Amino acid sequence: MTNAEALVSYKKMSFWERNKLSGGYLLKKKALERAVSIVRFILLFGMCFMILQPIFNKISVSFMTEQDLYNPIVISIPVHPTTANYRLAAELMNFKTAVVNSLLISITIALLQIAMCTLVGYGFARFNFPLKKFWFACVLLVILIPPQTIASSLHLHFRYFDILGLCKLITGATINLRGSKLPYYLMSAGCMGLKNGLYIYMIRQYFRNIPGDLEEAAYVDGCGTLKTFLVIMLPQAKPILTSCFLFAFVWQWTDGFYSRMFLGSTKLVSTGLSRIVDSLGAYIQRINGVKTTISIAYSNCILATGTLIIIVPLIVIYLFAQRAFVESISSTGIKM
Repeated sequence: MTNAEALVSYKKMSFWERNKLSGGYLLKKKALERAVSIVRFILLFGMCFMILQPIFNKISVSFMTEQDLYNPIVISIPVHPTTANYRLAAELMNFKTAVVNSLLISITIALLQIAMCTLVGYGFARFNFPLKKFWFACVLLVILIPPQTIASSLHLHFRYFDILGLCKLITGATINLRGSKLPYYLMSAGCMGLKNGLYIYMIRQYFRNIPGDLEEAAYVDGCGTLKTFLVIMLPQAKPILTSCFLFAFVWQWTDGFYSRMFLGSTKLVSTGLSRIVDSLGAYIQRINGVKTTISIAYSNCILATGTLIIIVPLIVIYLFAQRAFVESISSTGIKM
């Protein structure tokens, strides 16, 4: 009997016949594989439940009336479902104005950050220059150090803004940039904005994984450094640029620290959400004419509703860009 005939004959045997020939090894292997699959399923189910359960809970609470919130019978499904909480939360957040301002600022800031971080990340990946390791260590420090530690310095720097002492020399006084959007755009252009160090690191890792032969071939064909970057390398980096743009947009959309520091006078969804409970108190006082204590449950209900309102656009954006997002994350690597 040839090997092919023996293989065909083996495949025609039942599972228990093959298990008997293997001395019980096949049954042990199948049992182990099934046990591993069950454990994997339990772990994945538990992780998904931990992530999704708070969101499902917020969705349930957002449709409840205040009566349902204190009804011990109501657990997840409201007895008197209502959409009034969404209308009230949108009014308290001044949603129409806030969402336009947030879209404008988030998109422009994200584009500016990605443009600057791409140049810096490509430089770290492909060029050698003095103190390269030192400057990259500074990039890592930007990732590690919380922005709250330099909040006072940022405040003083932009409150008494000057360029090499020229403003004070010419006009006799510094420039107060507080209350305008310019400081935040300047920080983003200088790669010191929100999470810029992380974007530089991710882009640098991606470019390091692209073969250098592409650049060498472009140089042989007569392309300069800039043209090689724009024509050859930049199209290759579309997945990571898409991911970094999504990160930048999402973090800017939900940011409270930089928004309050530099964009406090601008109505945004993030700042509106952070003040929604105070706005609710003022709204009820204006309606009733007297100061009224708001129950914690109802305050949390409106807060949960406002949270759902501002994360819906982010979910929609991710659904359209998930393919490029997953591709870039899998391709970035940890090549040091």
